[in-house]
Amino acid sequence: MSASASLIPVLRRRPRTPAVIPGALPAFGLTLCWVGLLVLLPLAALAARPWEHGGAWLMHMLGNRRTLAALRLSFGSALAAAAVCTVLGLLLAWVLERVRPPGWRLLDALIDLPFALPTAVAGITLTTLYARNGWLGAPLARIGIPVSGTQLGIVVALIFVGLPFVVRTVLPVLRDLPHELEEAAATLGARRGQIAARVLLPALFPALATGFGLAFARGVGEYGSVIFIAGNKPMLSEIAPLLIVIHLSEDDYAGAAGIGLLMLLTAAACLLLVTLLRRRLPAMRGVAR
Repeated sequence: MSASASLIPVLRRRPRTPAVIPGALPAFGLTLCWVGLLVLLPLAALAARPWEHGGAWLMHMLGNRRTLAALRLSFGSALAAAAVCTVLGLLLAWVLERVRPPGWRLLDALIDLPFALPTAVAGITLTTLYARNGWLGAPLARIGIPVSGTQLGIVVALIFVGLPFVVRTVLPVLRDLPHELEEAAATLGARRGQIAARVLLPALFPALATGFGLAFARGVGEYGSVIFIAGNKPMLSEIAPLLIVIHLSEDDYAGAAGIGLLMLLTAAACLLLVTLLRRRLPAMRGVAR
């Protein structure tokens, strides 16, 4: 047997490729452990703590007028603010990407300010501006539109903290959207309103829905930027996070956990609804066409 023939089995024998990346299984187990400790275990404790006094006590606590009013105010204000943020965020993203007026880079940087600004500082600033003797609050109060101490003030604060989520979600999608689509639609005789409704909005809808969900989720649990401008009047301008803090200050951990659990479930259901709508609407439009 020649030397070349004896080398053939050696050349054909390739090194065995490992089935997984080295260390993947221990890393996966460590990740599951951390997820369990940091996410699942606290959620399990939150779900179990409200029942320590019994189901009847929990239903009575969650069903009282003060709790229901705070929950309605928090979720209603978050929905209203998220809707306004969706419209304003779309307009701002359009201006930053397609119009680009003088000073647009400064405007682009200012949009991220609520991300870095401490929520307490944002709340104090908004209260100073919209108080009845503030720069913006005084003129509005003279025409019968009070802001500070009302639900309108809560919505204004939630718009301030939620708007960057919509802009930063929509802007990359709008940047990747080819201009040729709009030019082709205009060449075919489509008007500007038709181009916006039939070309741009269907492409931007998933990003808009995501931004809406993020702004809503942020608004439901927002505390620092709202607490100063809300006025904190029970049954009128008392938000659910403040009610949780009040229960904690009274050492009523079961009551605080019960309100937190109800807020968590309601917010999760709303976000699930937004996700399902985001997935189904493009398909429904395709069937309609």
